[in-house]
Amino acid sequence: MNNLKDNFGRTFPYIRLSISDVCNFKCGYCLPNGYQVDKNDQRKFLHLDEIRRLAIVFSKLGVRKIRLTGGEPTVRKDFFEIIKILRNEADIKKIVITTNGYHLDKKAKKLVDSGLNGINISIDSLDRKVFKNITGHDRLIEILKGIQDLQDLNFENIKINAVLLKNVNASEKDFEEWGDFIKKNKVDVRYIELMQTGDNLNYFKKYHVSSKIFKDYLSRNNWIFQTFGKDAGPSLNYINSKYKGKFGIIAPYSKDFCKTCNRLRITSRGDLRLCLFGNTGISIRHLLQKDEQIVELQDLILKQMKFKKESHYLELGETGLTKNLSTTGG
Repeated sequence: MNNLKDNFGRTFPYIRLSISDVCNFKCGYCLPNGYQVDKNDQRKFLHLDEIRRLAIVFSKLGVRKIRLTGGEPTVRKDFFEIIKILRNEADIKKIVITTNGYHLDKKAKKLVDSGLNGINISIDSLDRKVFKNITGHDRLIEILKGIQDLQDLNFENIKINAVLLKNVNASEKDFEEWGDFIKKNKVDVRYIELMQTGDNLNYFKKYHVSSKIFKDYLSRNNWIFQTFGKDAGPSLNYINSKYKGKFGIIAPYSKDFCKTCNRLRITSRGDLRLCLFGNTGISIRHLLQKDEQIVELQDLILKQMKFKKESHYLELGETGLTKNLSTTGG
């Protein structure tokens, strides 16, 4: 039973847990100058015992899925230990990660052996040069090899995220290249509409384009809308019988986007965020220090649910506490 409910009838079986702000890529829409240490926040990232207690509390409240995010979550040396803790010491049914794919070819087998249930990989273009221009890294080939390695190991749940960028990766040709890819690979590709954050306004104005252009492409090419799963994310998914994979759209500026919200966020330093772009967030870290604090932590989380707003109000230009996406796990 899920006890995490807000004032709008939404339930929350899904937690996005950031385990590090650090990212080794320099994507233009997130960290164009690379990762910078926040001198105003000297708190260390959540340690293993804190993560264990957090997972136990949320599982008691009805959470069945945790997504490990960053920054880049795999930069943590204890990354695989964290997966082990979530799997063995908390009743979490699904453990999934979002990664930039750095060294994916070297990590593929270990990821599969860890019991991971799904992986989302950020790849903004299948053009090697464009990929390097966006990320600052010429690593597309090794990431694609890693995806092939995962498939060869019979790993099922692979998704690719691409941020839609005007005059960069948003042409019919780009869409068709991804179409050719998922025709042969059982991999889902989702375009995410570029979101404005606290420090990317100029970039947003230059590169934002409505996800409607991709939706129109799908309509013209006989893709059929598929309904949501129980613990699905915000993607609108489309299927075509001629393709092994699916296409998806994540359109945060669309009407009613927040009606299906089913996730809460924990930052890498132990803050509970009710919304990626909300103005409300509290530290729960002081209640992660002893096993005896579990009931008190449950009560605090349940009380916070009444403060969750109906919408993120992104369309009004409100970006809340999110300075950039690496700070809250995207």
